[in-house]
Amino acid sequence: MTEAAPGMIHVEVVYALPHKQWVIALVVDQTTTVEEIIRQSGILAACPEIDLGKNKVGVFSRNVKLDATVRDQDRIEIYRPLIADPKEIRRKRAEQAKASGHADPVTGGKPNQLRKR
Repeated sequence: MTEAAPGMIHVEVVYALPHKQWVIALVVDQTTTVEEIIRQSGILAACPEIDLGKNKVGVFSRNVKLDATVRDQDRIEIYRPLIADPKEIRRKRAEQAKASGHADPVTGGKPNQLRKR
């Protein structure tokens, strides 16, 4: 990586789909906001499904607002919306296990073979 001019920082904008990932390296002014960096990266033209009003963004897995600034070597991540609620999926899986007899009907966990009946 080359040395940036004074007041400039190196950042990356990343976005991933199941079949393709984008990693775009940029050199920007240190006062540039997350939203401006994303727009400068060109990712919005390459991926029209990204809506900055809906998609969450973060820096190294920590959610940030679009008006936040970043530091040198930060990675700005654009997150896809969840398809299903993980809590709801776990709840349904536990109900199915209880119904099929693969789970303890009282606790919902694995049946304890040593427990008195």
